[in-house]
Amino acid sequence: MFSALGTVIITSLSGVMAPGPMFTVTLAKSLKSPWSGMQVALGHAVVEVPLILLVFFGLARFFEHAIVQLVLGVLGGLMIIWMGVSLFRARGIMSSEGMDTTYSAFQAGIVLSGLNPFFLIWWVTVGSLLLMSFLDAVGNWGLPLFIIIHWLCDLVWLSLVSLSIYRTRQFWGQKTQEWVFIALSLGLLYFGGQFIIKAVTHYF
Repeated sequence: MFSALGTVIITSLSGVMAPGPMFTVTLAKSLKSPWSGMQVALGHAVVEVPLILLVFFGLARFFEHAIVQLVLGVLGGLMIIWMGVSLFRARGIMSSEGMDTTYSAFQAGIVLSGLNPFFLIWWVTVGSLLLMSFLDAVGNWGLPLFIIIHWLCDLVWLSLVSLSIYRTRQFWGQKTQEWVFIALSLGLLYFGGQFIIKAVTHYF
């Protein structure tokens, strides 16, 4: 059982620690609130917990259809691009007046999970194998434990990132913060473009 738990923790951490749009939004939001990481993780759980249940009951194959991946990839890419543009346009006000973007960290966690085709495909492939291996080792009663452990990895990592950024923000001048927002908005534009390009090229 402990070996199975270790595998879940290591695999889960490797996923959440990888650079991506959710991590990028967490960095941007953390300059305004130390709770941003927790809020992103909660939004992420709104999508991920039902998805894990779908995987458990064998219903997640729906996301393997090419047209579903195309629609999610394009919609998700456009949404991430919109987030990047919003962050770029608000960079001056956010760094000087303490304003924030129109979307919350919680909303970002939901959108960046639900419209991320690569996240969904990960659960249909790697995630499903991870879940089934864990349940083979401990039994079906371990499903709630799997969900809790996996989500805690997201929560702990994103909360640490958020708290670290927020507590060191006073060392970042207004101009530095503005450049950080520019870099993060460009990162979101890149991820959004990649979503669309990969979805379209994979489909056609």
